[in-house]
Amino acid sequence: MAAAPPEPPAASGMRLLSIHSHVACGHVGNDAVVLPLQRLGAEVMAVHTLQFSNHPGHGGFGGRVFAADEVGAVLQGLAAHGALDRCDGVLSGYLGAAGTAACVLDAVTRVRAINRRALYACDPVLGDEGQLYVSGEVAAAIRATLLPAADIATPNVFELGFLAGMPTSSEAEIVAAARSLAPPTVLVTSVATPATPPDCLDIILCDGPAAWRLRTPRLARGFNGAGDLLAGLFLFHRLASSRAVEALERSAASVHAVLTRTAASGSTELALVAAQEAIVSPAVRFPAVAI
Repeated sequence: MAAAPPEPPAASGMRLLSIHSHVACGHVGNDAVVLPLQRLGAEVMAVHTLQFSNHPGHGGFGGRVFAADEVGAVLQGLAAHGALDRCDGVLSGYLGAAGTAACVLDAVTRVRAINRRALYACDPVLGDEGQLYVSGEVAAAIRATLLPAADIATPNVFELGFLAGMPTSSEAEIVAAARSLAPPTVLVTSVATPATPPDCLDIILCDGPAAWRLRTPRLARGFNGAGDLLAGLFLFHRLASSRAVEALERSAASVHAVLTRTAASGSTELALVAAQEAIVSPAVRFPAVAI
């Protein structure tokens, strides 16, 4: 564990497109992504794949999933407005409808046609702890349509095993499964192998032929939206830095700062507003180790 990193590189002018879920109350999906990226200096265009009152993990909720043509209409409107002409990166997350994958791919294609340096990060939100919480059609669309187009993928370890169709019990198996996916950069979260101390959790990053492990203290409970937050921060820092491992360390430091603040508050939602300064300048940095 080391001192916090210096301020991230200036991101004035960075513009990101985030296609994700939206809740009126709480911080998951776009609501876990937009404020942190804005505090870091990015302009964020948030396109919602659904609108719910709250995260379904709380039990009941109100709202609905948006049909693919509704999401597509918003993206087409952004394109007509010229907003996609000034886009540096695209993040996709929760898809409520399988057809939305084609809308995401169209937006990524439009952005890349104008900005060849733009990056696309696919957060393949499928499920966790051995269980899918999207339909088989959505999972198939992410695997067949979005992953082959992505520069970055950010699955949790369950999602990695599902997408790769490979075992993910050990560190070596996780690295092999990550390298079997199409994106050249794969960030795997919620890793706990037999080599992981019981009071810790690991993140594994594969970037081309290189791989790293970053280990953080395990907190007493899980947090909805933590993976969404990490995916958005990693895309931002990967665009701002030339080194994937630097993006990993910066992102993990900010996420851990938010989760620590959330745990201390006893909140059932990420304490993003209270922890916003820590997002920009986290107190602790965790070093990544080459594996």
